[in-house]
Amino acid sequence: MDDPEFLAEQQYLDDDENFKYDLVSDDLEGDDDGANDDIVDAFTTIKYNNEQYEATQPLSHSITEVRPSVVDDFIRNFLIKAGMKTTLDTFNTEWYELQSKGKLPNELSVIVPDLYLRNEDLDQQARQLREQVEKAAEVAHRAQATWDKFRRERDFHRMHHKRVVQEKEKLINDIKRLRNHMRSYEPAIEELKFRHQAAIKEKMLIRLERDRLKTRVKALEEQIALIQNPPVPDDTPPKRKATRSVRKHAVFPADDPGSNPFLNMEFDTTAFETFQVKKSYKGHLNSISCAAFHPKKPIFATGSDDQTWRLWNLADCEVVMAGEGHTSWLSSLHFHPHGSHLSTSSGDGTVKIWEFANGKNTHTFTDHTQAVWGSEFHPAGDFVASCSMDHTVRIWDLIAGKCKQTLRGHVDSVNACCWQPFTANVCSASGDKTVSVWDGRTGLCVQTLYGHSNSVNHLKINNRGDIIISADADGVVKVWDIRMVAELATIDAGKYPINQLTMDRGGHRALAASDDGTIKVLDLDNFTQVSELRGHEGAVQCVATASNDAFFISGSSDATFRIWGK
Repeated sequence: MDDPEFLAEQQYLDDDENFKYDLVSDDLEGDDDGANDDIVDAFTTIKYNNEQYEATQPLSHSITEVRPSVVDDFIRNFLIKAGMKTTLDTFNTEWYELQSKGKLPNELSVIVPDLYLRNEDLDQQARQLREQVEKAAEVAHRAQATWDKFRRERDFHRMHHKRVVQEKEKLINDIKRLRNHMRSYEPAIEELKFRHQAAIKEKMLIRLERDRLKTRVKALEEQIALIQNPPVPDDTPPKRKATRSVRKHAVFPADDPGSNPFLNMEFDTTAFETFQVKKSYKGHLNSISCAAFHPKKPIFATGSDDQTWRLWNLADCEVVMAGEGHTSWLSSLHFHPHGSHLSTSSGDGTVKIWEFANGKNTHTFTDHTQAVWGSEFHPAGDFVASCSMDHTVRIWDLIAGKCKQTLRGHVDSVNACCWQPFTANVCSASGDKTVSVWDGRTGLCVQTLYGHSNSVNHLKINNRGDIIISADADGVVKVWDIRMVAELATIDAGKYPINQLTMDRGGHRALAASDDGTIKVLDLDNFTQVSELRGHEGAVQCVATASNDAFFISGSSDATFRIWGK
């Protein structure tokens, strides 16, 4: 075994103040020389031993070696570690004094046994290990607390999960049971719906029959009064009455600018921006695409993409009558000026005329080759104008039951049409970005208005017949003067398309049904947007005002209609 190796610590004392100096007498000079010789011999011997030791070591041995610790170094290290500086100074003084005089015994120059150093190292390692064990115990204690907390949370969440699973299974079973229960009611509901529709039709027919009976009773009362009070006979021979000729076709009224009663009327501005939703009702199974008010009674009609139209009572939103017959979505509907008929147009390319007295369809016009976007009665009631995706506008003669005139000139779909009040002129809005005015007698285009930068979706003319408003797919509304054939103003109503327009009686306010789900209120006097009304969840497809401007109705893609009022 190799000899044990020790680490030697050498301390340099630079502070002269803490070191004590003793006087040396003159008679010790001889001894000093002897001591100096002994020191030189000791250093020479140590150096020789080191050289011999290094020569015997292999070349691969490390250059740095640990010098074994002697007794005095061991004591110095002990005193330094204990902080006994005064004792250390005294020890060094006496040790070096005795060593210089050669009075130290040989047994004090031996190397300190390795056992003490190993014990010291082991004590230090033991202290470090105790500290590590204490830290590990603390960490383990905290980990144990955290683990206990997580275990409790796990148990809680597991119990909660089991409870949720049980509730979910229970709800699923309840839903299945309710579905089965509802399936048993579906036939009864369908039967009740059918009975309800039949009862509504019977109710309407009974009302019409009641009105006819009232008229007949009144006529009978007049006849009875004549029988009871016969008139005085007149001896003059009766004049021969001319035979009444039955018309076979309708005739446009003569052009008379003064025949329009609205020319001499003034109406107050209707503050549509103050209107609020009075009623909201889901009236159809699909999007509501068109609506119109009855000209004389508190009744309005709605048409839908579910291929049906319905008449509603304004007071309680009760269905008065329903009509089926179209094979595709309805695009528009319009009441006869007398309120006795209703015209509807559809995506199936047909225009139908419905009579309320008999509750049936009286005319079906099929000359259009593509979907029909709009239809409207003439103010006289003998004609209906319709516009189609086949680029044409057709005028239908209700007396003859056929097409009287076809207006051709647009190069794209004709999206809307309306009559100029109390004239034979028809206005049309097209996908070719133009608005045209046609003469219904000759079938020629009288005026064409340019200015829109996108497809014109709808147009409306005021009751005086001199102002047209039109809206396009860019959300732009333009105001036109028919007499000047010029654009008066442009109103920006948002970045979404405008689907339909309407105006109040005086032509001061307009309503625009927008694709963003709002209704824009436009001021036609100042050419600005006043407000926007919100309420629908889907795009607003149609809007219509009552004849007295007290209400207006809006229909939306959410299959609901809303009645607005003050």
